[in-house]
Amino acid sequence: MTYGNADTGEGKGAKSTLASSVYHQLREDLLRGALEAEGKLRVEWVVSRYGAGASPVREALNRLAAEGLLGRHDQRGFFLMPVSAAELEELTRTRCWLEERALRESIAHRTAEWEEQLVLALHRLARAERRQPSEPATNNPEWEKLHRAFHRALISACRSHWLIGFCDQLSDQASRYRLISQRGPGSERDDLGEHRTIAERTLDGDADGAVEALLSHYRLTAEMCMARLNEGYGPKAGSGKVSRRRNQPSM
Repeated sequence: MTYGNADTGEGKGAKSTLASSVYHQLREDLLRGALEAEGKLRVEWVVSRYGAGASPVREALNRLAAEGLLGRHDQRGFFLMPVSAAELEELTRTRCWLEERALRESIAHRTAEWEEQLVLALHRLARAERRQPSEPATNNPEWEKLHRAFHRALISACRSHWLIGFCDQLSDQASRYRLISQRGPGSERDDLGEHRTIAERTLDGDADGAVEALLSHYRLTAEMCMARLNEGYGPKAGSGKVSRRRNQPSM
């Protein structure tokens, strides 16, 4: 025991820093589909993979469970949330409800600064390579970050941090389904064209048109995911294993 840290709080600070580090690394792996679904997430495995002690690991796991990115059984530990067609349908429907309101509010309360940020977000997304040059089947992490920034910029003028927060939560949940729609055979989509249409209608002040384009964008991804699930391309069960399947569509 390190009693010397009891008065200074350094031990607690170090633990918090480690827990935060594990939280961010594990969260990123969950959102990009790097871990197989429906498996028990063993504390020992997380400790080994992320190089932290059991205490900060449990703190990080509890935080992710509170956000709904992990499941938790009392006295039985944590598990990776399963995917299902029913959950995807509910998730997509709810996301469309909330983001429609957020986008309409942003357009209604538009500012020059918000418009500039949206144009910049689209420009950056358009310039980014969707795929890793060395791994064509893997999405570019930088593209993923810029894609998220674009969708966040769309609703950032809605004047409600609560609404933005709920939309962020749903976006996180949707990330679990992203990789599914590109598994197996199928046609490519013009995701950049979809984003441009959403942005152009938004900047034109066409609330109805912008909402139609945004919701069609989300629903198309959901339809592709549904098709893949029906074809048996959903994640396999695992016990806290790393998946090599990391493709993600632009949901």
